[in-house]
Amino acid sequence: MKTLFLNSTMGFICKYHSYSELDQQKLLYGLEGIYLTITKMIVLVVLSLILNMFKEFVLVVVIFNLIRYTGFGFHAEKSYQCLLFSTFNFIVIPYIFLHIHLPNIIIYGICGICILHYLLFAPADTKKRPLTNKRKRIIRKIITVIIGIIYTILIILLDSKYWAGILLSALIIQAIIINPLTYRLFKQPYNNYKMLNTK
Repeated sequence: MKTLFLNSTMGFICKYHSYSELDQQKLLYGLEGIYLTITKMIVLVVLSLILNMFKEFVLVVVIFNLIRYTGFGFHAEKSYQCLLFSTFNFIVIPYIFLHIHLPNIIIYGICGICILHYLLFAPADTKKRPLTNKRKRIIRKIITVIIGIIYTILIILLDSKYWAGILLSALIIQAIIINPLTYRLFKQPYNNYKMLNTK
């Protein structure tokens, strides 16, 4: 299915314009990203509808992406890994934290552990997007920690099991995707900026 989509789309695009081999590779990479994103989202949306948690799924994705924007993190290289990892993060984790009751002290403890993760590991880059600028890395770390603190304060102030589940899920997902163990599990290099000489 993916091959059919890529070949037909590339054929259509190249029919009306001439591209160099490098430009074709860039187009192919972009189209593959679009295809994987759409197919992954379809699967996740269907699963969230089956589990009657579509609204919660959307909220977790939106709230998570706010902290992901500065904290960066792991990207799966293979489509099946991406689907399994995304299903665990955006379906399994929210489902668990929306259906179990945790004492506030444990919730706050998890928040603290997540913020500690951000202090230690954020922002976590990838081989394709190494964060070579030291100043930008520091700024992203500070903003990621601040967002984590804001989410924790919201959990405390709202005092709602529902919102605690949503916000806690986003905090945990971000902590998972920047953890060096996640990179090691999927056999990907960590701190890729160190491999480059540029600052």
